[in-house]
Amino acid sequence: MTATDHENPVDPVDPAAVRRHRMLFRAIEKRRHPKLRRSDITVTDEPAVKRATKAAALGNAMEWYDFGIYSYLAATLGKVFFPSDNHTAQLLSTFATFAVAFLVRPIGGMVLGPLGDKIGRKTILALTMIMMAIGTFAIGLIPSHGTIGIWAPALLIFFRLVQGFSTGGEYGGASTFIAEYAPDKRRGYFGSFLEFGTLAGYVGASGLVVALTSLLSDDQMLHWGWRIPFLVAAPLGFIGLYLRLKLDETPAFQKLEGGQARATEAADAVETSAAADLGKIFTRYWRPLLLCVALVAAYNITDYMLLSYMPTYLSDELGYDTNHGLLILLIVMVLQMCVINQVGRLSDRFGRKPLLMTGMLGFLVLSVPSFLLIRQGDIVLITLGLLLMGLSLVAMLGTMSAALPAIFPTHVRYGSLSVAYNFSASLLGGTTPLVITALIGVFHTNLMPAFYAMGAAAVGVVAVLAMKETANKPLDGSPPSVESEAEAAELVRAQSPDPKF
Repeated sequence: MTATDHENPVDPVDPAAVRRHRMLFRAIEKRRHPKLRRSDITVTDEPAVKRATKAAALGNAMEWYDFGIYSYLAATLGKVFFPSDNHTAQLLSTFATFAVAFLVRPIGGMVLGPLGDKIGRKTILALTMIMMAIGTFAIGLIPSHGTIGIWAPALLIFFRLVQGFSTGGEYGGASTFIAEYAPDKRRGYFGSFLEFGTLAGYVGASGLVVALTSLLSDDQMLHWGWRIPFLVAAPLGFIGLYLRLKLDETPAFQKLEGGQARATEAADAVETSAAADLGKIFTRYWRPLLLCVALVAAYNITDYMLLSYMPTYLSDELGYDTNHGLLILLIVMVLQMCVINQVGRLSDRFGRKPLLMTGMLGFLVLSVPSFLLIRQGDIVLITLGLLLMGLSLVAMLGTMSAALPAIFPTHVRYGSLSVAYNFSASLLGGTTPLVITALIGVFHTNLMPAFYAMGAAAVGVVAVLAMKETANKPLDGSPPSVESEAEAAELVRAQSPDPKF
């Protein structure tokens, strides 16, 4: 071996090449994980978050108050608007009108959702509140079939369509609003208040219907008593509108397309973005759309089956007194309200997927036993059966409003979520009372609601397995959102470049 061989046993390393590789590596890492600046991070203002949550939840309560009173007064409304000698046909007509609002919801979602991504969440949420209040209030003013004939059901259907169109922009906007205001580590907790509003709407509707039917005679309810719950919608709507108009746009929307932009500037930027176009939502984001449709179908079917259809099931299929059924369901919903925010906290701690899976498996396993208990006729067993399903449902309710907005990026979140949610809710959720009533008539078994819920839960299990965990993470397309300056500083320090480079 020569001296030269000893001096150069291997090819020499070029220091300039090493520097170039290190620079290239840093550039790649920067593109993959851009370094956070303090100005990128949103430090939330808790009073503002609470105001936003309150305004969004009240609108959701308004929406479900309407659907609740329509469901709980189904038998009375059938007599007012669809006189018939056949009680089943009358009930089917009433539930068909209930379902008709869901047929227009996807249209509302496709129109109002992308507008929420263009001109702002706040503006569209104010519009949906106005339309919902007007539609519900107007139903309470419609003369009966005996007074104006066919015009009565025609007007009922028209105002149900107004409600349905406005609802198309409500849930997607309200859940987006809370998700974009809340800090990343508490998004589940604040999001759970949206479904707290859902339960509050149902509780308010069922409580008012129970009070009216207890205080008024059947004849009084038929002639004017049924109108009262609908007329109450007007003051509720004005309160909700006032709260929403006082809010600022969400921090995520204000920062959209760069910088601490004002909402109008951000809206102009989004308007020029092709990604916000409805067609691009279907072509670029069809995978998360399908996932959202499956999740919404699973929890909407079980939701409408338990909270909307169950009073009718107890009275018409099993012969229980209507008020007794509503009172039991009222107790179950109040218990759900007591625990739903704790479910939201648990989803922040353990993740969205474990909580959602618990709810899906609960319906898959417990639906038939629950209905077998309900059929026994004993009030304790009926309550236990409803409670088993209610606890399964609350595991989904307390988690879903934080999980669904996180599926989509910020610039198409409102539009994508509105389209997916309303398509699924319309095709499967809103038709649940109608489908179950028809299936019971075909198969002659009052266990059909249990089988239907099990099918929905099976779809939900697959969807939960397919989704990504999003708890404690920034929303896709938005910078981190934290609760304090100290937390923001820690995030910046944590993403400093590795000193070895």
